[in-house]
Amino acid sequence: MRIVDRRTKVTRRLFLRGTAAGVPAAALAAAGAGISATAAWAQDAKTLTPDQLATLALMARDIYPHDHIGDAYYIKAVTPWDAKAGADPATKAVLVGGIVLLDGNAQAKHGCAYAAVPWEAQRVVLLQGIEGSVFFQKIRGDLLVSFYNQYDPWPKFGYEGSSAEHGGYIHRGFDDIDWLPQG
Repeated sequence: MRIVDRRTKVTRRLFLRGTAAGVPAAALAAAGAGISATAAWAQDAKTLTPDQLATLALMARDIYPHDHIGDAYYIKAVTPWDAKAGADPATKAVLVGGIVLLDGNAQAKHGCAYAAVPWEAQRVVLLQGIEGSVFFQKIRGDLLVSFYNQYDPWPKFGYEGSSAEHGGYIHRGFDDIDWLPQG
């Protein structure tokens, strides 16, 4: 049986609770106290900068967009590239050079770095401009494995994992298609 991650319905109480928690955080951020979300998870980077890792995470979301999947899975998929860049100078050159190219294209077209471009559609156009590059192909290919081989988001995709050890899919809901209209 599939586990479908239903979207939460925002009630007035839930909205007010969220905004009440967000106001002090926004005030601290405006005053310069605290750290950004980018800096929080990327501070442990050894070879790449936190901004470069943030660019890779956003690029991962733009290449394989899933609105119902949280950023944590994209971050988990891109953090190993820091170690790969540290172990192999050629990999580091490809990653850093590609990020510089992407940021340069974003700067020329939108006046800001790739990670600061506000709209996904605008970032996708920038990615389409470099999709033939070694950098883009490396990121896209590595993400296919590093993102989709994470077990935790599988139920959110409707995938239950391997079925061979359970006798196959024939008796485990191969025809559970609740999203098609009946009739």
